[in-house]
Amino acid sequence: MTDAVYTAHAHAVGGRNGTAKADDGHLDVKLAFPKSMGGNGDGTNPESLFAAGYSACFLGALGLVARNQGVKLGEHSLDTEVDLIKDDTSFHIGVRMKLNAPELDRETAEKLLHAAHEVCPYSKATRGNVDVQFSVA
Repeated sequence: MTDAVYTAHAHAVGGRNGTAKADDGHLDVKLAFPKSMGGNGDGTNPESLFAAGYSACFLGALGLVARNQGVKLGEHSLDTEVDLIKDDTSFHIGVRMKLNAPELDRETAEKLLHAAHEVCPYSKATRGNVDVQFSVA
């Protein structure tokens, strides 16, 4: 990937009951099964990490499309939920994102969400594989 503008590197040991860290020293987490999956919940999990990463990336895309459309977002935040879903043969994930942008009308907020979904790298990576649902608070 010679055109990469940045490459993150993480090292994980032990899967869902282990550790993960990034080589830049800013991420160093203990991993554990959540209590709802029979674990002790004494650590984070891949779904929480994915929710945080996707949220941050998506907010960047949202800011980009808002600027390109001349829209002032004002104070805003994004709540993201990532579900681990059991299917017939294994597991998959689903995502729900709720935009909190009190200075925007609902129609503008919904248009921005869908436009950001077209340009966000996480959305591109998961398109066709992950059901992503949007709502506006």
